[in-house]
Amino acid sequence: MELRDQLFQQAIAEYAEGVSRVARSYVRSGAEHEDLLQEIWLGLWRALPSFRGDASLKTFVYRITHNRCVTEISRRKPQHGGEDLLLELEDTCPGPAEQLAAERKSERLLSAVQQLPLGLRQTLTLRLEGLSYAEISEVLGIINSAIL
Repeated sequence: MELRDQLFQQAIAEYAEGVSRVARSYVRSGAEHEDLLQEIWLGLWRALPSFRGDASLKTFVYRITHNRCVTEISRRKPQHGGEDLLLELEDTCPGPAEQLAAERKSERLLSAVQQLPLGLRQTLTLRLEGLSYAEISEVLGIINSAIL
């Protein structure tokens, strides 16, 4: 198996769930989420030949994710009025009351995260995915003078 294939499979195995959660914080519907995920994985596949190992695979994957998400935001038409309140809610697995309550809590959290200013949203979602502050600054392209 080619190195590119190995790295791609490793990225999917280790970071697919986190990438999905980060992408979900940038979009309003399940369809947009699926489209964005396809763009992210395609972007990663195309970028892997340039991966030199200067950064970890983790930060490389989240950098691609971040860039694709920002590109998605820039392509959107400006929003008017209360359209942000019209989030698509999906109930894919009906279950007991506890599961429903947990899902609603998750949806409220996602909605709250989506309302944050872009910089805070980016930082928070990457931190929730377990990236260190140094990794977050690398993903977002922020130079921290305290590290230098």
